[in-house]
Formats: sequence, C-alpha cells, structure tokens
Amino acid sequence: MLFQQLEGAKMAESEREAPSVLSADFMNFSPKDSASRWLEAPDLQQEVYGHLAHYVPRILCQGPHSGGGREQQREELATQLLLLAPLEWFLLGGEPASGLAMLQQNNRSPPLCGRVFKVGEPTYSCRECAADPTCVLCMQCFLASVHKQHRYRMTTSGGGGFCDCGDTEAWKTGPYCQNHTPAERSRQAEEDPVSLLPPDLVARSSRIFSIILRYAVDLLTWDQEDQLPAGLEPPEHGDTYYCMLFNDEVHTYEQVIYTLQKAVSCSQKEAVSFATTVDRDGRKSVRFGDRQFCEQAKSIIVRYTSRQSKPLRVQVMHSSVVAHQCFSLKALSWLGQIIQYSDGLKRILCQVALKKGPEGENSSLVDRLMLNDSKMWKGARNIYHQLLMNSLLMDLKFKKIFAIQFAKNYERLQSDYIRDDHDREFSITDLSVQMFTVPSLARMLMVEENLMMTIIRTFVDQLRHRDPQGRFQFDRYTAQQAFKFGRVQSLIGDLKYVLISPPPEWSDQLRLKFLDGFEAFLDLLRCMQGMDPVVRQVGQHIEMEPEWEAAFTLQMKLTNIISMIQEWCSTDEHVLIGAYKKCLSTLNQCHGGLSDGEQPISLSLAGHSLDTFRYQVSQDKVSIHLPVCRMLAGLHVLLSRTEVASRFPEQLPLGELSPHLLIELPLRCLVLCAQVHAGMWRRNGFSLINQIYYYHNVKCRVEMFDKDIMMLQVGASMMDPNHFLMVVLSRFELFHIFSSVDIRKRYREANKDLAQQNALIEEMLHLIIMVVGERYVPGVGQVDPLEEVRREIVHQLSIRPMAHSELVKALPENGNRETGLERVIDSVASFRKPGVTGKGLYELRPEWNKHFNMYFHHYSRADQSKAEEAQRKLRRQNGEDTALPPPLPPPLCPLFGSLVNLLQCDVLLAVEGAVLQWAVEPSGGGWTESMLQRVLHLVGMALLEEQQQLESSSGDEDVTFTYSNKITRPGEAPSTSGSVLALLESLQNAPHLEVHKDMITWILKMVENIKTIRERTSSSSSITINQGRGLEETVRDKDKAERKRKAEMARLRREKIMAQMSEMQRHFINENKELFQQSMEELEASTSAAEHSPPSLDLTSASQICVGPRRMGWAERRQSVTCILCQEEQEVRSHGRAMVLAAFVQRSTVLSQNRGCSLPDPEHHDPLFMHPELRVGIHTASCGHIMHATCWQRYFEAVQQKEQRRQQRLRGHTSYDVENGEFLCPLCECLSNTVIPLLPHAASPDTSVEHPCLEAWLKRTSQQMAALCSTHRKQSPGAAEEAAPDGFRVDFIPPNPYSSGISTMINTFSMSAYKVGLRVNPNEQDPRVAVLSWATCAFTVQSIERLLEEEKKPLFGSLPCRQEDCLSSLTRFSSACWTSAPLRTVHGHFIRLMSVLVPDRQADDGPCILDIDMFHLLVYSVLSYSSVQSLDQSGRSFEDSAHLHLLHLTTVAQLVQILLTIRPEEQCMEHSEQSEEEQLSSQLYMFLQQLVGRALPEVSSGWQLWTSVRAGILPFLRTAALFFHYLNSAAPPTDLLGTGPGQWEALCSYLSLPSNLLLLYENHRALLEPLVSRWCRHPTVGQMLQGGGALVRYPRESNRLISLPEDYSILINQASSFTCPRSGGDKSRAPTLCLVCGCMLCSQSYCCQTEVDGEDVGACTAHTFSCGAGVGLFLRVRDSQVLFVAGKSKGCFYPPPYLDDYGETDQGLKRGNPLHLCTERYRKIERLWRQHGIPEVIGHAQEANQTLVAIDWQHL
Repeated sequence: MLFQQLEGAKMAESEREAPSVLSADFMNFSPKDSASRWLEAPDLQQEVYGHLAHYVPRILCQGPHSGGGREQQREELATQLLLLAPLEWFLLGGEPASGLAMLQQNNRSPPLCGRVFKVGEPTYSCRECAADPTCVLCMQCFLASVHKQHRYRMTTSGGGGFCDCGDTEAWKTGPYCQNHTPAERSRQAEEDPVSLLPPDLVARSSRIFSIILRYAVDLLTWDQEDQLPAGLEPPEHGDTYYCMLFNDEVHTYEQVIYTLQKAVSCSQKEAVSFATTVDRDGRKSVRFGDRQFCEQAKSIIVRYTSRQSKPLRVQVMHSSVVAHQCFSLKALSWLGQIIQYSDGLKRILCQVALKKGPEGENSSLVDRLMLNDSKMWKGARNIYHQLLMNSLLMDLKFKKIFAIQFAKNYERLQSDYIRDDHDREFSITDLSVQMFTVPSLARMLMVEENLMMTIIRTFVDQLRHRDPQGRFQFDRYTAQQAFKFGRVQSLIGDLKYVLISPPPEWSDQLRLKFLDGFEAFLDLLRCMQGMDPVVRQVGQHIEMEPEWEAAFTLQMKLTNIISMIQEWCSTDEHVLIGAYKKCLSTLNQCHGGLSDGEQPISLSLAGHSLDTFRYQVSQDKVSIHLPVCRMLAGLHVLLSRTEVASRFPEQLPLGELSPHLLIELPLRCLVLCAQVHAGMWRRNGFSLINQIYYYHNVKCRVEMFDKDIMMLQVGASMMDPNHFLMVVLSRFELFHIFSSVDIRKRYREANKDLAQQNALIEEMLHLIIMVVGERYVPGVGQVDPLEEVRREIVHQLSIRPMAHSELVKALPENGNRETGLERVIDSVASFRKPGVTGKGLYELRPEWNKHFNMYFHHYSRADQSKAEEAQRKLRRQNGEDTALPPPLPPPLCPLFGSLVNLLQCDVLLAVEGAVLQWAVEPSGGGWTESMLQRVLHLVGMALLEEQQQLESSSGDEDVTFTYSNKITRPGEAPSTSGSVLALLESLQNAPHLEVHKDMITWILKMVENIKTIRERTSSSSSITINQGRGLEETVRDKDKAERKRKAEMARLRREKIMAQMSEMQRHFINENKELFQQSMEELEASTSAAEHSPPSLDLTSASQICVGPRRMGWAERRQSVTCILCQEEQEVRSHGRAMVLAAFVQRSTVLSQNRGCSLPDPEHHDPLFMHPELRVGIHTASCGHIMHATCWQRYFEAVQQKEQRRQQRLRGHTSYDVENGEFLCPLCECLSNTVIPLLPHAASPDTSVEHPCLEAWLKRTSQQMAALCSTHRKQSPGAAEEAAPDGFRVDFIPPNPYSSGISTMINTFSMSAYKVGLRVNPNEQDPRVAVLSWATCAFTVQSIERLLEEEKKPLFGSLPCRQEDCLSSLTRFSSACWTSAPLRTVHGHFIRLMSVLVPDRQADDGPCILDIDMFHLLVYSVLSYSSVQSLDQSGRSFEDSAHLHLLHLTTVAQLVQILLTIRPEEQCMEHSEQSEEEQLSSQLYMFLQQLVGRALPEVSSGWQLWTSVRAGILPFLRTAALFFHYLNSAAPPTDLLGTGPGQWEALCSYLSLPSNLLLLYENHRALLEPLVSRWCRHPTVGQMLQGGGALVRYPRESNRLISLPEDYSILINQASSFTCPRSGGDKSRAPTLCLVCGCMLCSQSYCCQTEVDGEDVGACTAHTFSCGAGVGLFLRVRDSQVLFVAGKSKGCFYPPPYLDDYGETDQGLKRGNPLHLCTERYRKIERLWRQHGIPEVIGHAQEANQTLVAIDWQHL
C-alpha cells in the first residue's frame, strides 16, 4: 500500500517543473538499513544529525506554501518514510508495527485517566466531592463514576487541561471511575515501569530520545534566521527564503488582512486564509523567494502596521531553518505518540528531559524550553506543552521534580508572561494549575521553595506605582500599565490554587513558611491600606472622575484569598496566634500617623466624658480600603470562634489593643457611606457612588462592609458602651445635637442642612442596630455557618419569591465557588415550578416570617422598603397587626458578651429620649418617621434581650440587664423630658403616628410582660410567662375588635357610594331614552340570532355545502370595518374606498419534503405546477389590523422619509427594511411588508341555472378553450375558426368589477407576492404574477391545515381572529387578482392547467400526475376559471358547476396519486366480506396495475387500500374545505366545529362529495377511464415508479424540528468533536446546530464565510438561504442560546429549551448546572416555526432592545 502511495507521490513529483531528486530516494531508501547503520555508529548524534541535515530541507518547505492537498500528502509520506521510520526501527530494534503492539500489550493500564481536553469539550466537577473547582472529569469517566448521582457542575473546557479521574487528592470520595479502578494498587505503585522493559530497548530509547529532544529544543529556541546549529548545515545553501508573519494579540483580523493584500498582493480570500492560519498556528509564511524579494514584503508589512501600535513581527528566514523548525515540531508530536504505548518509555523521556546538563542550574532541556517560552510562536508552544502534559505531568514522581523547577523559576516565568502579549492559555505559566492544585505538591513547594512568599513578592514587585506613603497608586494608568495589571492578576489565581485546601495536619516547617508567606501578604495589604483616599468637594463639582476600578478589581480578586488565609489560620492554634500578632503589629504601623498632630477634643454627654481625635470625615481625607484592619477583625473573630482567646489568653497581646484606634478607621468608612447616602458628597461624582456600591455589594462585602461592622463590634465589646457611642456621635458629626442644653432648639434654628442631619441620625441609629444585632457570624454569636446562610436566604425571600440563580447571586461565594445555599434552601423555602415561560421560584415558608429583621444589614434601601411593604401586606392578609418587631437574637459569644450593654447605656437612652421627645411635639422638620422607627426597633431589641436573660436565668439577682427599669426614669436635668416609657405611652394614640401604633403597642406589652416576670419569684416563673402571654392576648383581642369595627364602617361607606352611582346611571338612561331603545333592540336581535342559529345549523348540516350550485351562501352580509389610523368606519364594497389589511409575505420551506434540493433559478422558474415536495412556498400572515389604502400610503411614505433622514444621520439598521417595503403595523408594531385589499363576500349562487353534468361541462369548456386558443394564435385569414359555444364571446372585454383604488391595492399585493416569492425585481408584465398570488393563497391554506391537524384542533372555529381574517381576505383577493392581469395570460394558464387534468391523446410535454400537488392545481384552476367565465354573455353562470367539477377531477387525480405511491404493509387484517369502498378500491388498483405494468406492488387487501386512500386524501379534503369555505363564505357544519366522530362524512358532504369517494370514479367511469389511462401512460410515471426519482407518498409527513438529546452535555460533546470544514481540521469556536435539518455549522468565523448575493455572510446566514428560504433557527451549543435569523440583517437570541433542575435557562453556560430538555419549551419554538412567526419574534425583539439591531447578524 505504502509503495502505491509512493508511486503516486513519485508521479506528482515528475509532473512538477523542477523534478525533485526525492523520487529516486523513495525507491532506494530503506529505514531498516539506516537504523542498523546507526546502531553500529560510534557517534550516534553525528549520524542522526547528518541524516536530518540531508533530508529535512529536501522534504519540507520546498517552495511557496500553497497548502495544496497533494503537496501536503507528499510531505507527510516522505516525513514518515525517510525521517520517522528509521527512528522507529532504531528505537524498537525491529519492525515498528509489531514492536509497538508488543509494548502496548505489556503495558499496564494507568489509574490516571489523563485525557487532554479539546476546546469546547464538556467537563464535569462534583460540587460535593471535588477538592476544588479545577478538579474535573471527562464525560466517559463521569458517566462511569459515583458523582453522576451527586450535585455536579458542567462546563465547557477552554482546551488544554486533563481529566483528574484516578487522582486520589482531587476527590474527597470516589476518585476512580469504573474504567480506571486499579486492580492491585500496592504492587503497581511501587514498581518502576522502566524495569519491565528489555535493557537494550531502555538503552536505545534513552539515546534516541536524548538526541531528538535536544534537536527539537535547539531549533525551537534558535534565534538566527540564516544559520543552523552545528551538524545540521545543509549540503547546499541556496538563496531561498521565507517571509514569516507571526501572530500577536494587538492587531485585529481586519488590519492583518488589509496589510497582507497590500504587501504580498494576494486576494481577499487568500489574505483571510493567511490571517486564520497565523491566528491558529502563531506563524505563517506569506512569501517565498530570494532574500531581497522577502525583505521587500517585510518592510511593507512593518510600515503598514506600525502606524497605531507596535508593528507585526515579521522575519525573513532561510528555507532550511524553517524546514528544520517544522520537523522539530513533528518530532515532538512523534515523541508524544510513542510514549503513549508504554509507561516505561514515558518515564525514560521524563528522565532525559529533566536531566541536568553540564552548565548546572536551569540546564535541563525542559528548563531551556520553559525559559524561552515567551520567545516561541503559538504552534510550537502548544506542541511542547502537550508533550509536557503527556509525559511529566502524568508521572507523579517527575511531576514533583518538574514542579520544583517550575517554582524555582516562577518569578522569571511570570515576568516573561507579563511582558508577552499572548493569552495565558498559550503560556507555560498556565501549567501552574496542574501542579499547585495538588494539595500535597502545593504544601511541599511551600515548605521547600517558599512558594507562597515567592508568588506574593512577585506580585508586589510587578505593581511598582506607589504614592509617597508606599501605597499602590492606580490613578491615570496608561493602556500598557492597565494591560500589565490585567496580566498580573493571574498570580492571584496561582495563590488561590495553593491555598484552596487547608492542611489536615501542620508540620513546624509548614507553620514557619506559612507565617512567612502571611507576613508577605500583610505587606501587600499594607500597600492597599488607605489607597485611593477621597476628600469631600465643596463649592464646585469634581473636574475629573478619579480612577477607582483598579483598586476594587484588586480587592475583589483578593477577597477569596483573604478568606482562605483566615481559614488556614483557623485550623491551627499556633498559626492563629502568630498571625494575629503579626497582623496587630502591621496595623499599629499603619496607625502610626493617626494620633499625631492636633490636640484631642473632649466630649461629655449624659454624665460621661471622653477625649478623642480631632477629625471630621466631611473635611479630611478618608479611604474605603482598609484591608489590614479587616484582616485583624477576621482573626479576632476566629480567636472567639476557636476559643483560643479563652484558652490561651496569656499568649495573646489583647492588652496592647487600643479599642479607640481599632474602631477609628472602620468607623470613618461607615460614616463616609452614611454621608454619601445623606447627599453630602454629591459633588464628588459617580466614582465615589460606585465605590460605595461595591463596598456593600455581595462580591466585596464579606471582606469590606461585614468586617468593618465586626471591627466596631470588637471595639465596642472592649470599651465603655457610653464612650463608644460618644465616639460614634462625634464621627457622625451629630454630637452637638444631642449634647445641646435644649434639644428642641433644633427646630428654631433656620438650619438648611436639616434633611442631611436627619439622614445622618437615621444612619447612626441603623449602625447601632447592626453593631448590637448582627450576631449571625460564628464567633460573634453562638451560631453555625449554615444559620448565617439560612438568614441571608430568609431575608432575600422576604422581598419577593426568587429564582435559584438570583439567590446564588445574592449570596457570597467561597473559594470553591459554593454558597452553601443547597444545604439549607429546602428547610426555609418551597419551590414553584415554571410554566412554558419564566423561571422556577422559591417562596419563603410561612413559619420563617417571624425571623424577618427590617434592619437586616445586607439590605439596600430599595430592598428594605420592598421587604417591609411585603411583610406588612402579608400580616394584613393573615389578619395580624402590622408591627414588625425585631426577631429573637441568638446569644453572643463570651468575647463579645458585653455588646448588649450598648442597649441600656445612658448615652443611647438619652438619644432615644431625644428622638421620642421630638416625635411628641411634631413642629417643623426636626425628626423623621424612619428615625422614630429605628428608635422603636432599638427599644424592642433591648426588651427582647432582657426577656431572654430573665427566662434563661435561675433568679432575678443574676440578671444585670435592667433596661425596663431605666426607661421608667425621667431624663437628665438639662432636657427635662419625661421617661422613655412615658413618652412611648403618650405616642401610642398620637394621630400622626397611626403607622407605628402597632409597634408601640407591642413594646408596651413587652414592658408589662417583663414587669410581670420580675414580680413573680423564680419558683413560679413558668406561670408568669403564661400569664404574661394571656395579658398580651387580651390586648390583641381589643385590637381585633377595633379593627373589625373600622372594616364594618368602611363597608357601609362603600355601599352608600355604589347606591348613589347606580341612581345617577338610571337618571342618565331616562334622559336619553331613544338612544338606548335603539341599541337595546339591536342587541336583542343579535342575541336572538345567536340563540337560534345553532339549531338551524343542525337542521341543515346535511345541506351545509360550500362548493357547487347547491352551496349555501351566508345571507348578503354587509361588512363594516374601522380604519386604525383615522378611526373612520367604512363598508367593504367593490366600488367603495379601498380598505387593506397589514400583511407579511415570506418564502417558506416549513412543508418541504426535500430540503436537500437546490432552490430553482428565479429567472426561468415556472411556478404554474407546484411539485408535491412543496420545496418552497410563499406564506402570508397578518396581524389583522385594517386601514384605508390612502391612510396606509400616507403612513408608509412618512416611514420612508423618516428612514431617509435617519440614514443621513447614522447608518443604523432598524428592525424593518424600508427598501424591501417593510414597515411596522401602526397599531401593534408587527412586522409587515405589504397589504391585502379587503373585498366583499362572494355572491349567493345562481339557482335559476340548471347544473350541467361533468361530461357536458367538459365539452363546453373544451370548446371555450379551443376558441381561445385559435384567437390567441391569430392564424392566417383563411384558417378555420373554432366554433365557440353560444353566448361565449372571445373578443369581449369584461368591465373591471372593482374601483381603481381597490385595483391598485390588488396590484400592490400581487407584486409583493411576486417579488418575495421569486426574489426578483417587480415586473408587472411578467405572466407569472397572477400565479404567485394564487400560490400564496394555496400554500397558506395548506400550512394552516397542517397546524390545526398537529395541534388536534377542529378545522373550523378554532383559528385566532388574525388568521381567520388573513385567510378570508387572502382567498377573496386571489379570486379577484385575475382582474389586474392581462386576460390572455390568465386564459393561457387555465388552458395549461386543464391540459394536465384532461390531457390530449398525444400530449406528453406537460408534467406527469406524480409531479403535481393537486391542491395547488385545484386552487389555480378554480381561480383562473373566473377569467374564462367573464367572457360568457349567455346570462347563465356556470362558475359554481365548474368549481364542483374541478374539485371532482382533482379528487380523482389525488386518488390515483395515492394508489400509485402506496406502500404495501407486511400483514393486513383480512375481513370476510368486503365493503363497497374496499371492492371499488381494489378494482381501481387493478386497473392501474394493468396500465403501468409490474411497477406497482401486489396488494391483495381491499381494506388496506381503502384505509390508505382515506388517510392519504384527508389533508387534501381538509384544505379544499378551508379554501371553499373562505372563497364562498359558506357556513361550516357543526360536526367540523369539533373534533368528535363523523368528521369524514361531514367533510365529504360539505364538499358535495360522496363519502365513498371511489363512486366519483365509478359513476363517471366511461369518461374518467380514458383520462386515468392517459395520466398513467405519461412516460415519466413509469420511470418514477421504477425508481427514477423521489416519490412523494401520502399523507405527506409533517416536518418537525430535529429531536434533541435529553441531556445537554451530549450536545456539547458532539460539538466538541466538530471541526471547521474549511480550515483543515481546526476546532470550530462557535459550533452552531441548525434545528431544522440538524446540520452543524462553524458560525461567527472568517474561515466559513461565503458569498450570498455579492455579500460575505457567515455560515448560519448562508445556511438559512439553502435550508429555510431565508429563515433559520439555530442552537449555539457552547452558549446554550437559540438564534433566530431572518434574511441577512435581522436576528435575535431566544431562550433555549434546556433548563436546569431549578427551571432556569443558562445562556452562556455560566452557572454550570446540569441542563435537561424541556419538551414544552421546545414545542413552543417548533410551533413558532410552523406558524411562520420567526420574523415577527425577531421584529419585536429588535424593537424592544435596540442593542440587538447593532449586531452584525449576517456574520454569524
């Protein structure tokens, strides 16, 4: 076989102009001889190098890379035979195939799967068992593992990682799938796989691997363009060079394509191909020739690309250098393949690769590759990274050695990467994820190479911009610095990998190195402490928004790291204490400058005094970034959580803590937020608002806002509560308000900042609520972490029911991207499944409402008001009072126990007293209701605290919390207000505080309760509580009675108003009696008609006929309609003003039975005979809105003018294309492109005329046709004229039955159908115009019949109004459209149609009966007959008779079609006696068999024939019934308004047909038999029946969208193996599945663009024209998005039919939950497609969302 291929290659060689010498070499070369020669050679390297030097330049790179397939094949063959085969013979010491098979047989299957992922392949991670989110399984391993039953995450791979199946460190449980479970683990692990190989093979492989690897490394790191390494110099050094273009990530595709067209004068297509290859492989030769020729191209490329940025990298390289570099990549790939056969060879390659050279440090081959990584091109990097992954990273022993080398060079590799511009996936640094995520390796590297410290130091060194205090400074970054900052962030990712799993046990070394790393991390945080400080702008607005995003990006990236470091600390007491000490000393250094400078200020209030800093947030610098403080807060809470504080107090420097200093910075930050909310910082612009937003946002709050609250809790728990509150008041700049002698003086001051002060008081009270009440952090309160998550969920769901994804977004993620939601959600919420639209929602269970806290610290203001409103509404519905008291708090941990004293300290009581006092005398704006609400909340919290202490204590004496006593004391001397309790009692019935009444009542009840509890002795404490409850209930009963009284009064008031209104109505009717009399009569008449009409229908349902002389026309119905534009009413009359219906005409392949065939050429296509395959139809739809034709014309002209003006301003697309006549319906904005004229109903049948039989009618018609033909031929005067039947005047010109306005509109719609149907320019002279108008009528009726059938709806009465109106207008229009066409043309059509139905004896030129769709034939002949009838002046109308006879003829023709294409079934039910239908079916079938001979199969069963006929003809009869119903306005029989039994009989009688259809044939046998025989003797019939063409069988199958797999990952897997059909096996970036035909396309890429109508379009757009006649439905597999496309410029995205378990779609696959097919949603998409609603959906989507209009849909 090989030699045949070589012969072929040889032939190709000899055909080339410069015959190569290779053909001789091919014949004479023997790889076996070369290998044996090498074996004996003293210097193997010299031998191999000599061989390569001789052959490589002669085989590879032999001229311009045209990329021709034969050329490529020749290179591949020659490389294998002349270069790789000798290596294999040498390595294996014999024939390669058998040697490799032997190796593979002896190799043990590895426990590690190690499958390397392709781009877009599905990967699975178990949320329950994975050590971290980077641990993934491939699809095969996942399906065979235990994790399939767990909660898992599914994502698509970016390519490059590998499957972790078999890695015991990656999984907490189930590390092996069924395919990789090791049999004998212990023995296998210890055995060295090299020892299993024969020693001579080991020696040979070691030598050859060493030589080939060194060769490849030398060439890939080679930087000379003209020379080669020693030993590889070519025998002759010709002047042949390549101009090589290299990839960079700076220039766009367009720039590169344009430059190449200029530089190497190639076509656009070649330039696109070059650019694609450069992007894929990293480099490409763009010119071949002598040196000067290549240099010239280089200089042009450099000149063109250096204008905006650095130029593209171009090198002129000698062809031999390029050849050797190409072969070195092939050699590396070959090594990768060879080691797959044996673990022993793999290990030998690892030894060779990592063996130190004579130069010492960094001298191994792998080191050289790593350190030169950023100098290589993309293709080279990919190949050697792949080799490293297949070898070093798959062998645990060498993975460790490689990881140490990687860590040693870490700093240098990262610096190279930061300077390089390639994406991280093409950098060696990307392999860090493979090593650092292995916990044992990461800890080993931390201990041996101090990895944690190295990463952090490298990171800090890269960010060199600092301010004088040494803090990071990001303001006014250049683009280059911003790019660098983006790349530096990958280091944080590496640190995250190292810290992702805390150690189960610590060694002293690990403790030491971790604390070193922690210290380095504190240095990093110190550079962030206080960065981006802000100062309040006063007077004028800030001029330039400062840069704030970089600092927050850094904060967000570090959030998880900070949490992980705290987690590490929590697992070891010594580490925690050491870290706490280090953090405290760093914080003290940061605080160094706080207390210097000015004199402190003294504060005194409520009998307490204190000195504090002189500082005002509103005047001095303040920063939101305080990571050192926050780290200390986190560690302090850990001391409490792990109880280290209580167990080793002597080891902790708690005495050194200065609480004042600790709370200072966080408090400033919180005050800044309060002042921003109060509107004091408006002039600082948006940057500050954004910073405050992110400070509270879920992404940052865990390590920002939450920790600041914690730090205040830490400080407050160590200070006198009065002092703490005085500092808070001072920082809020509110101290003077509460310390003034007379608090009421506030109103009298004309204080313009009163609103700001009020807002600050509210914020300050809220802060106190948070400091005392936020206890759901383990370590602050006695709770576990799940309770914290549960509380978050309760408060989110208190706002409204939420979807799973919304809840996940509202909860902070940990380092493993988990929120803990799933573990608690079911206990607090119930799930409500979604319908066909929308999402599944979680609703809070009612028993959790009592846990609602209105001042929950994570609520934004909007959330808080929504939640409060929702909760009050709920309580009202349940008939409860609307008080929202604070929930019961969990107990505090001992370290924070003193926090509760804040609630009963003198300063807070003074503040509460002051606010209540203001509320008692509401004069001026000195207080607000929310201020009062917060005070009531604080009072409630204190009372609950006291009640809890009393209930849990043994007696009264050990309860130190005496709030209820303190609130009964009157205020201090200066402000002589009453006690808090007295103030509350006076507020209880204040009319202006109705809203808070319930809350005050609740507080007073609590006070009574506590009083009762205290009065009883501890022995009877249990009874007291119950009595207290009883008291509470009596008060509640009183409340309920009061409520009931109010509700009753409201009801009476409502009734009185209703009575007044009805009295007024009666009065109005009496005054306008005549008017009402008239309308009442009309109403009665219409209702009585409605009541009586159904029975009359029943009586005559036998006589309900829609076609023929006996048809029942509805009584002369006058139709009045209203124009939506001018609101004028108008009657529809033939000679009235034209009224039109907005409509949309489109080509359609929805009913196509053969999607593969190419669409006909529009110029020469004859549409008169529709093929039964219905390849392309023309569908018309309407929104049902009616306008005057003149109003519509004015509207459309206005739209056109507006569009022209828009085009001058900006070239934007819109959702409609005016040039194609598109517009939006003025009322419903539905996409339309034409209008259908409204015409009056058909006249009643002429009963005076006697009905000619079929024979008579045929005779008369053939005479008429003959007369017309002879007139049209205009024969010479002597020719005999055909005698016309009496009254038929050929020369008569019938008057136009319609007004000119209506005729114009008939013309308008005809042109639209013609233009859209054939995709040609308008041409009124074209004879095909009328045919296309009939075609759209027939096709629309067919598609609606299919829809009704599929949805199991009755034939009549179930259509929506808009479809009903559309069909009725369309049918009446098509019956009139002959009036606007030349009569002669229409006559010509009728004659051709009849010549097929009633063929001449010798005519074989028309289409055969199997090539015609009978319904189209029926519609065309019925509608064209009117033009013949119009010439009949006999005064008798034969139109109805003609319709009936045409229906009979086409029905018989359809019967014959069905019988000719019948498929015999294997076994049939035989009946003893045959019915009449069965007998007649058999007779006709036998007659057909005689006519066409053996082509028809034997069918003995008449029953089978009749059932096939009945099933096959039903769609035809249904469509005919719809058509004649709308054509003749005939009422349908009752049976067809439902779907019950009797449908067949009702249908046949409605169509005036016998229910045994074969009687049609039998009764006119003499006439029809010759016709049938002529149909069957058409030569094409015989050919088709013998397999000479596709037969359409009846009933035709309805088209459906393709079936999709239930599990979405199957689709992803299919897409990952899909390669781009044009760019040589390259992976497609956006594989897209056509839902109509199942074809996979390479979307959104240059490689697959094709030209359609002179414009380049993407693969999807091009496909829509061949598959869907311009409309397409696609599934973008990697984004889980449905794409709708219509034409070239319109498209939209639509929710996919795949949902996760929570009833949500996952567009973009961001969440990664498993997705399953929702059949209802897929059916909805299918229904949209079948209803031809895609363009309408796109139009609405683009109108609603203008960003969709800007997308270049044609490039998808």
